[in-house]
Amino acid sequence: MRLSGLIRATVVATVLGAVLTAVPRLAIAQALETAPVAALPAPRLTFSEQEMLLARQAAAYPGLADFYGTNGLKPLFSGPEGAVRRAALIAAIDEAASHGLPPSRYRAQLLRQLDREGVDTAEEEIRFARVFADWSHDITGGILDPARVEPGIKREVLRPRPGDLLREFATSADPAAMLAALPSQDPRYEALRKALAKQSRLVAPSDAPQVPEGLWREGMSDPAIAALRVRLASVGFAAAPAGSPLTFDTPLAQAVAGFQQAAGLPADGVAGPRTVARINRGPGAEAAPILAALERMRWMYGHDLNARHVWVNLPEFNARIYEAGQEIFETRVVIGKAKPDFETPEFTETMKYMVVNPRWNVPRSITVKEYLPRLQANRNAVSHLDVVDGAGNVIPRDRIDFRQYTAKTFPYRMRQKPSDDNALGQVKFMFPNPWNIYLHDTPTRHLFNQSSRAYSHGCIRVGRPIDLAHELLRGQVADPAAVFDKALRSGRETYLNIRPPLPVHLVYFTAFPDETGQIHRFPDIYGRDALIHAALVKAGLDSAAMDE
Repeated sequence: MRLSGLIRATVVATVLGAVLTAVPRLAIAQALETAPVAALPAPRLTFSEQEMLLARQAAAYPGLADFYGTNGLKPLFSGPEGAVRRAALIAAIDEAASHGLPPSRYRAQLLRQLDREGVDTAEEEIRFARVFADWSHDITGGILDPARVEPGIKREVLRPRPGDLLREFATSADPAAMLAALPSQDPRYEALRKALAKQSRLVAPSDAPQVPEGLWREGMSDPAIAALRVRLASVGFAAAPAGSPLTFDTPLAQAVAGFQQAAGLPADGVAGPRTVARINRGPGAEAAPILAALERMRWMYGHDLNARHVWVNLPEFNARIYEAGQEIFETRVVIGKAKPDFETPEFTETMKYMVVNPRWNVPRSITVKEYLPRLQANRNAVSHLDVVDGAGNVIPRDRIDFRQYTAKTFPYRMRQKPSDDNALGQVKFMFPNPWNIYLHDTPTRHLFNQSSRAYSHGCIRVGRPIDLAHELLRGQVADPAAVFDKALRSGRETYLNIRPPLPVHLVYFTAFPDETGQIHRFPDIYGRDALIHAALVKAGLDSAAMDE
């Protein structure tokens, strides 16, 4: 039985979203409506019937429907001609663990079996296509939805469309190279992968002896030192004994120090409780921040990180400007307090201008929670702030009975004029966003000497604001310092546009490489990475529990 051109067009329309029941009731369509695909017999179908079945299978997945609907329902992975693509996909998903992604999600073993037996049914074709869609989705934007992990993560993930990637894959002369190019090519992503591999290599085999609890240093002798030697050697830190294997000698101290450095511990060459616990338990907590960092880097997939941009790593309390992949500016910052209402969110927006001699428009939350009770007790409290109406007019305080208002009914705003003690200092840097977060100067300079700097209400205070202003103006004016100084000396609120505007990435990495690839670790001050790691673990468990 062959489908006519009209019927074939209807099937294609079905894949693109039309109602499948619009297809004339051919025998194959009737069979499909009365039995699930998995229950259909396995005999070879005619080409036309195969098209109909492929249409039904693909229609359930929008990305696949987009692809198969535009390529005339031609299979991509089936038959001998699809062998190269199948091999490329299997090789790509074999790398899942090295990216910190759960291998069970991609069913590599099942795909290998199908590949050996031959892929020639619509169900088998769609099985490969679905794995392609899952893999490309995860590697180009992460396995997790940021908004579902934690409310403070406002990150919008810019993923390529699966249909577009399938079309590129279908026309690629080298499918394996196309898939190899999909993961982030940022060198910091690769450095994180190497760090994860190093952590994985620190997992001792199950037959390696456990090291008894204790503390051993050079010159000591103990039977436990023999177990320490064996376990260190099993993870690549062998130390041939200079004398008795029960003696903690110089080569063993060097091996212990090498292990400690790889594990992120102080490399003192002493096998103390932390080192012994670490070598006994495998990768442990040290790998968790790296797994979270890899996922966060995948969330950044759609952004050109080689372009000039501002990068604020919140747990590091640091802001940088990068250009062509190189750091050209750095400053300390103060971020939001580690409290639900004050934590600085994560997102990307575009910095468009700076404001010199800024007024401070006090956020309403601060006005009604902190200042209104003080005004109700003393109308002259917080005298450095003006009370203004909706039109921006300053209202004399003796005209207002603050006691008649609640936090919900208070109709006024509060504002601070440009001044030396203005809460925003001499300049603020604006990248308009729904959360009213920006970078700004501050008169409270002593906080930048603290190692942990989470003290603000959410906005980001900058340690070197004037230098930052000069750097942002560089390239658009001949003398950035003179332009900024003129605006500052005017004493008036002055707007200076930034041309071209540049991205600002507010990110949250508790493990991140420097330019040499060395991983630096920072405190999970808001507890967000713990949530990401837990969600990644759950995703792996959910994937393993899925039916084949």
